[in-house]
Amino acid sequence: MCGRFSLTATPEEVQEFLNLLDLEGFPARYNIAPTQPILVVIASDRQDPGSNLPQRKALLVRWGLIPGWVKDPKDFPLLINARSETAIGKASFRAAMRHRRVLVPASGFYEWHRPPKESGEKPQAYWIKPRTGKILAFAGLMETWSSADGSEVDTGAILTVGANRTIGRIHDRMPVVIKPEDFERWLDCKSGEPRHVEDLLVPAEEDFFEAVPVSDLVNKVANTGPEVQAPVGESLEIARPEKKASGNGQMSLF
Repeated sequence: MCGRFSLTATPEEVQEFLNLLDLEGFPARYNIAPTQPILVVIASDRQDPGSNLPQRKALLVRWGLIPGWVKDPKDFPLLINARSETAIGKASFRAAMRHRRVLVPASGFYEWHRPPKESGEKPQAYWIKPRTGKILAFAGLMETWSSADGSEVDTGAILTVGANRTIGRIHDRMPVVIKPEDFERWLDCKSGEPRHVEDLLVPAEEDFFEAVPVSDLVNKVANTGPEVQAPVGESLEIARPEKKASGNGQMSLF
């Protein structure tokens, strides 16, 4: 799953990475939590006159998707994540998968390794970021919920997938990362149906992320400074492919 993430890149860096039309300034956010506003990116009909590339729009939504058919959000669970394997057919996400796919810019996310209680070990938090140090974009979904009095709230969720081997040593799920070359296809909800983007809902490559152990400061929403990302140990090693034995019983590298 993804229960906390961070966006510490500058507005200028985010605007360039996602080719946004306009983007107001915002502070670095080191500990973004559910129900807080998050930045999402949607498609637009504008093109950059200099490059003919599509320009996109950014807006703020509440992290915690509320389907349009919900009568009272107080009686509905907080949907901060959507399982990519079932989102296409699940009532809560079906419409958003077809009509409102978004990108969620981030600098990385946090995950907790929770050992069995009988082990006596304490949970360990990890700050999981791209090894390149660059911005990334999670696959997201958006819904606009309307109350009985006519007021509207834009809401969103982050899609997750089964973790790769590296992140799987911490948790069995991870956010879906959309590559820049696939931004346009993911956001194209006019001609691109959910089945046309299923191939994008896969784990990131083993060496894409670096997992850095951090203190439990990140557990508290009130802790919003860079200290929540301070390392308390060595980064998790990348899970390497297992060598297969050749026909003569010798280990082979091929």
